[in-house]
Amino acid sequence: MTKAYLALADGTVYEGEAFGADGERAGEVVFTTPMAGYQEVATDPSYRGQIVCMTYPLIGNYGVNALDAEAARVHVEGFVVREYTARPSSWRAEGSFGDYLRRHGVPGIQGIDTRALTRKLRTVGTMPGILSTTADDPAALVARARALPGMSGQDLVTGLGPEAPVEFDEPDGLGPYPPARRHVVAYDLGMKTSILRQLRRAGCRVTVVGPRTTADEVLRLDPDGVFLSNGPGDPAAVPGIAEEVRRLVEARPIFGICLGHQILARAFGARTYKLKFGHRGVNQPVKDLATGRVEITTHNHGFAVDPQSLPDDVTVTHVNLNDRTCEGLAHRRLPVFSVQYHPEAAAGPHDARYLFERFMKAMER
Repeated sequence: MTKAYLALADGTVYEGEAFGADGERAGEVVFTTPMAGYQEVATDPSYRGQIVCMTYPLIGNYGVNALDAEAARVHVEGFVVREYTARPSSWRAEGSFGDYLRRHGVPGIQGIDTRALTRKLRTVGTMPGILSTTADDPAALVARARALPGMSGQDLVTGLGPEAPVEFDEPDGLGPYPPARRHVVAYDLGMKTSILRQLRRAGCRVTVVGPRTTADEVLRLDPDGVFLSNGPGDPAAVPGIAEEVRRLVEARPIFGICLGHQILARAFGARTYKLKFGHRGVNQPVKDLATGRVEITTHNHGFAVDPQSLPDDVTVTHVNLNDRTCEGLAHRRLPVFSVQYHPEAAAGPHDARYLFERFMKAMER
């Protein structure tokens, strides 16, 4: 096996074995907790600019397949696992995860102590790092990792999404979609395909637009509602989108998730801030303050909304039970709401899929 290194900006170096592509990638080193869903993680555009450590120790055992991809390419900068399985065993497998990363030019490292890495990131916080399968001088990797910028201030949304509006109708493997009852314009800020499938399954015709689309251009498409997607990077660094969303708030029902939730909050004048190590995984407990119901939810974010900065006409609707951070908000008068987590849950539990129906009802008023 080829030797590989993961070098962190704090001077720590992990030595392991390479899998996936040969090469070197840099990014913010983060961890995520699911036992399954590694292909969805790898292809989630929200992980753009990040090297991802899987806390579950055995990765690759069921392979990969076309239906589980959340985008047309792998978006993570690198993949870190305790033990990689090169020979998958599943009736759905169309190939191995390592070959999948290799085709997309993304390196991986296995055989390191991922528990120690996770504890470091929880204690110190996420930090820049370099994953290399070609370096022979770990000290030089550390020096370069220390020179990398942090995630704060990085606009990683620009360049994502279509240049012109696109109608979405890709199958979800569950048979024909129901007839469309409402038309939604979805801002693609780094959107997972599963979200679009859930909107179609809920009865929406979906037009996907890029992050530079203006409010006037959205309204010319005559939607019944507007959706704001997940995405990578610092919400404060995405140019122009909050201003356009602010113009749409009075015009159409709006539903946002993850980065879209943060953008919506900023459209109302609220602040966002970076979390120490973020929320990533499929087991985050969130409480709905209106019903008292606790949902187990899927997360992938490194920033959060400051609830103290929300205006009086916007209320917090959900909180994270681990750290009490804001997980949802709603306008008191307008049909506008958002959540920090992923109700499409691919991979993950389905506790929050009711939110798509809530969006449908908001558009039917």
